[in-house]
Amino acid sequence: MKGPAIFLAQFAGDEAPFNSLPSMARWASELGYVGVQIPTWDARLFDLRKAVESQDYCDEVKGICAEAGVEITELSTHLQGQLVAVHPAYDALFDAFAPAELQGRPVERTEWACRQLRLAAQASRRLGLDAHATFSGALLWHTVYPWPQRPAGLVEEGFAELARRWRPLLDAFDEAGVDLAYEIHPGEDLHDGLSWERFLEAVDNHPRASILYDPSHFILQQLDYLQFIDFYHDRIRMFHVKDAEFVPSGRAGVYGGYAGWGERPGRFRSLGDGQVDFAGIFSQLTHHGYQGWAVLEWECFLKHPEQGAAEGAPFIAAHMIRRAERAFDDFAGAAPDAERNRRILGLD
Repeated sequence: MKGPAIFLAQFAGDEAPFNSLPSMARWASELGYVGVQIPTWDARLFDLRKAVESQDYCDEVKGICAEAGVEITELSTHLQGQLVAVHPAYDALFDAFAPAELQGRPVERTEWACRQLRLAAQASRRLGLDAHATFSGALLWHTVYPWPQRPAGLVEEGFAELARRWRPLLDAFDEAGVDLAYEIHPGEDLHDGLSWERFLEAVDNHPRASILYDPSHFILQQLDYLQFIDFYHDRIRMFHVKDAEFVPSGRAGVYGGYAGWGERPGRFRSLGDGQVDFAGIFSQLTHHGYQGWAVLEWECFLKHPEQGAAEGAPFIAAHMIRRAERAFDDFAGAAPDAERNRRILGLD
């Protein structure tokens, strides 16, 4: 496992040091991070089209990060990926993710989002990256609670359409030699293990279809996030280190009663302030041979982002595990001896 790294999206702003990649890279390095995950929708930090058109630009971006003491972990198209599949009920809510000239034009917006993903595949290749982060979008989310009852075949058709939209993009990432990691996230059609399995089957187990694992979303769903690793470790290519808590009451549970983030039973927290068993997660990922980055994603409802960022690097570093090269009791072992083994078994 590599790290600590930090996702820059939630920290970017119009004031220094959060308004440019050079200053953000230096800021992250000074806090102890050795990697940065870069959002491709924020022109203050990255120009996606320029990265596709110019290897010199990509080399410049890598050089900026290297000079600051960090490397690029991955690029992200979370906002563009969301727009690959949007149910009309959510058009107004997600329009802000698209350029102004495409807002109110859902067909053109989807076409733009797909072009963005193709650009991201090429840009990742130019930067020498082998994985990319995104969202799946959602056509079925408005039916997540089955009332009224979902008609027969609805779910199957929903995932078939999702696969029709994503299969060409997965192929584009395959041509670029880059894995496409979907963040498993409520609000997306890929929000838990079963929905991930449906999608994987619909894209014929595409070799580039991968998972961005974020345990905070599983805390809020009350899903066993450690067993999730056991089930899907072979597809987990990214890890967002994000904490959360779930404290239900007689007034609200998983659905939250439309309360704001500060009043919901399920809330995102800064690292160490929530309920996520990070010792267990780092152990499980290490046990299964995870070799990607451990990337802080900060979304705490309470703590200031700069405090969360400052606390994040040492927290991640303290949880990273250097895997043992030999068993603890090897000192008491002996060389293989077939005859001795038979005697121990009482076979001689």
